[in-house]
Amino acid sequence: MKIYYHLPGLFEFYELYKAFLPLWREHREYFYEWCEIGSIYGAPSDCIWGGGRVGFGDAEPRKVAGLVQEYGISARLTFSNSLIREEHLADTRCNKLCKMFERDCSGEMRAVQEANEMHEYSDANEMRAIQNGVIVHSDLLLNYIKSKYPNYYFVSSTTKVITDFEQFKAELDREEFRYVVPDFRLNKQFDKLNALTNAQKQKVEFLCNECCWFGCYDRKKCYENVSQKSLGENSEDHICVSPTAQRGYRFSDAMKNPGFIGIADIQNIYAPAGFQHFKIEGRSLGSALILEFLLYYMTKPEHQLKVREEIYLDSTLDLF
Repeated sequence: MKIYYHLPGLFEFYELYKAFLPLWREHREYFYEWCEIGSIYGAPSDCIWGGGRVGFGDAEPRKVAGLVQEYGISARLTFSNSLIREEHLADTRCNKLCKMFERDCSGEMRAVQEANEMHEYSDANEMRAIQNGVIVHSDLLLNYIKSKYPNYYFVSSTTKVITDFEQFKAELDREEFRYVVPDFRLNKQFDKLNALTNAQKQKVEFLCNECCWFGCYDRKKCYENVSQKSLGENSEDHICVSPTAQRGYRFSDAMKNPGFIGIADIQNIYAPAGFQHFKIEGRSLGSALILEFLLYYMTKPEHQLKVREEIYLDSTLDLF
């Protein structure tokens, strides 16, 4: 069974992926045969529909679109702002992104005829690739994009903080969504997960490497604070309630999290049970740490040093 990883940093880590993807294509022997890149997700820093994490993606959308097209990878626009109002739907920047990245299932651009309106995005209008998606929280935004840009698939965002399993099942049964990302605290509820239908299992996308406190009671407010900042609204910084918040993100801490899904878990527990989709978080982290995720989850141990050396030589990583 193939496993599909959904990777962070579509706009945030363009330079890293520009170095990594040639290795992925040209040296497939470095990587586990059973894994594929299901998508790369993210949003530009000035995108008001963005959410989940405070955006800092500054890569040119034209170049980003060209890169994922070249490697046949699904791009996911992370439009998971939970506080979208009617007046936000007309945002020019976000609508241009939707026009640029929209393709139908055969890979044809829907908006080629609108290229002259797209200015800086126009060079990418000849792209052909597999279908792109949108990660969404707001039903208002979902319905807007679905009606105006019908060739996207949709992912229900983990920012909904769905921790009730019956609510999660109801979300899986919504026809609008191809995938649903539950809160990471549902990751190990194996009795309930294994009782899902095969169709439901194919829609589950587990968040693997969350470092957030497992006992967090304030997660929704954290995401809402990010949504406010994306909209440009004045708001105080959210104060994390985790007892270890001052440590920031550490992969070694994430590995100790009760909700952590490691590579052995994927191979020995989830894949045999029929689950194929796994999301790696990290849009707000540094590219050197994202590389460690790519090495851990996708790269055979005997080739990890080779991949690390190639990336260090070809890409300027923000190590310090």
